[in-house]
Amino acid sequence: MKTFEEVHATHNWEATKASIYTKTAEDVEKALSRPKPTLEDFKALISPVAEAYIEQMAIKSRAITQQRFGKTIQMYIPLYLSNACANACAYCGFSHDNDIKRITLNKEQVLQEIEVIKNMGFQHLLLVTGEHPKDCGIDYLKEMVEVVKPHFPSVSIEVQPMKEHEYASLIDMGLHTVYVYQETYHKENYKTYHPRGKKSDFSYRLDTPERLGKAHIHKIGIGCLLGLEDWRTDSFFTALHLDYLEKSYWRTKYSISFPRLRPHVGSFQPNVEVNDKQLAQLIMAYRIFNPDVDLSLSTRESKKFRNNMLQLGITAMSAGSKTEPGGYAVYNEALEQFSVADDRSPQEICDMIKTGGYEPVWKDWDHCMQTS
Repeated sequence: MKTFEEVHATHNWEATKASIYTKTAEDVEKALSRPKPTLEDFKALISPVAEAYIEQMAIKSRAITQQRFGKTIQMYIPLYLSNACANACAYCGFSHDNDIKRITLNKEQVLQEIEVIKNMGFQHLLLVTGEHPKDCGIDYLKEMVEVVKPHFPSVSIEVQPMKEHEYASLIDMGLHTVYVYQETYHKENYKTYHPRGKKSDFSYRLDTPERLGKAHIHKIGIGCLLGLEDWRTDSFFTALHLDYLEKSYWRTKYSISFPRLRPHVGSFQPNVEVNDKQLAQLIMAYRIFNPDVDLSLSTRESKKFRNNMLQLGITAMSAGSKTEPGGYAVYNEALEQFSVADDRSPQEICDMIKTGGYEPVWKDWDHCMQTS
């Protein structure tokens, strides 16, 4: 079986981009009429010409989502454990090059954070760290999973890529999901944004979901950082990656997230603007292309946008998020990774979801449901 890196290598970036930008209205109409859209159809759905078909896409995306997921939105919250990072990513507030206070929470501090989060009602917890092998490596992550697992039926992580056996050890402890974003699939430009640190290894990061699949993780979250390169082309490669993973590791579930670059400490500005209409188009294109994939929208996005997207393909939302370590109970001066745009409380988000005719889901998973 080919690796995804070998599949990726067969798709030239510029040729792929040209293919997307030359799609026609007829291509879009065929994509919308096809019972099972192809990757070429996905290109049509994210193409510039498809912007004229937003209403038709919205109708189809809403219908597919309700058919597969019902009128439900899964609620989750991130817990930032550490902003220590050995990478020098040009766009990130946690970059090693930024002169900021570095904080890594200990067990007692994490328990303080948990108390606040539990009182909000959350059952799905996402643990987030910077990528620092010493301060928040595998031993630290094991310790933290051990601390939080008794309190949450579903624990996920968004941390540095690890080895297969390291993932397997965390899965044995009850880890449910791992999110790992390639940031950009543009191999030639990848090094520009990741000049130093382990993250500068394009191939190792690209191979991470395969190591997770081999370790038999329940769910893998992938995505690209919208604003680094042409968003349409990067999103096609994300869809290509999803298609490969679903065929290769079919026992695993998958999730797509849509991080748009947000203001942070540092001077990096997005190379490409992705406006709200385009992001809505992208979300609906993914739903039409893949009826079963989870689509998540974080508090990076505005209240208005999250309200509008409630019925159009999204299946999971964060709420009440703090993007700095200790932000819920321990500290209030630590650097956040990015600024939150939707600062409503979890209760306000729940009220919005219910007003929209949907049901917020606090718990839909328990480790005792897992089969070997």
